[in-house]
Amino acid sequence: MAMTLSMPTTDDAPPSLDESTFAGTVDDLPLSTRFRLGPEITALQAAFLERHGFILFSQVAKPDEVAAILADIQAITDELVESGERSIYGAPIWLGTDPDGKPLLQRMAFTTVMSVLLKGFVRDERFEPVRRVVGEDARIGDEEKDGAVFNTYVDGSLRPSLAWHTDALRGVFYHLKPAAPMFNIGLHFDRIRPEDGGLYLLPGTHEQSLWSTRFSKIHFLSQAPDANEVHVETWPGDLTIHDGRMWHRVATSEKTGWESVRRSMYVPYVRDAYDPKSEDSQPLLYHRLFNRVMKWKGAR
Repeated sequence: MAMTLSMPTTDDAPPSLDESTFAGTVDDLPLSTRFRLGPEITALQAAFLERHGFILFSQVAKPDEVAAILADIQAITDELVESGERSIYGAPIWLGTDPDGKPLLQRMAFTTVMSVLLKGFVRDERFEPVRRVVGEDARIGDEEKDGAVFNTYVDGSLRPSLAWHTDALRGVFYHLKPAAPMFNIGLHFDRIRPEDGGLYLLPGTHEQSLWSTRFSKIHFLSQAPDANEVHVETWPGDLTIHDGRMWHRVATSEKTGWESVRRSMYVPYVRDAYDPKSEDSQPLLYHRLFNRVMKWKGAR
């Protein structure tokens, strides 16, 4: 039986910006601004996202919801360990080892297929403004592509970090600069400071030239910190949107053991042709490639 990960000990999150009393412009806001997600994306929030390529909404998931989601993920992990199932809709499940040497879920695609709780949660009306940011015709694609992906990073993780990259690599091969935003919607479940690793961004590079997209860094190989990078500091329940056209990386934690745990879930919002996966779906080429790498690293 895998160890149950409890809610992290955390300090209180800073207050989100009170837009009703804020008289400035987007130029007056620090990059660390925490916004409140309401029934509509405000003009100021839209301007911040357009200017910098990312935005953070404070504690969109409440503490009891975070606790319930993590408990559900633990129950799913225990079920997978017992059943021996290692894929969902053709996408491999990666079980690594926790600091106590027991199985730990490190990446699971199509998470909502395994969780009634999460399937309902991602469809809650509070996320409707996020969907509309992606596009009025956008839908939650949790049974398309890789679905909702839950990640756990920990000391000794199968994937301890991710080097600098953009999500526009396919366009680079065709000498095309993606014109439309490529939004990544992330939910974060732990208190993450710079020493805890996590997401780093280069604000504004979502509007960079094709030349910069191709050559300012080497995709998935460049690891060095950048003088202009911004660390995305999170509290449990925070929601982030970042444009995948920008340069971003994932850093490892400086801590060890259970203090190094960082958990997140990315929810896909899809606008292209409906293409659901099923139990009969076969793993894609990149699934097979990365699964071989993860097996070599010790995935269970």
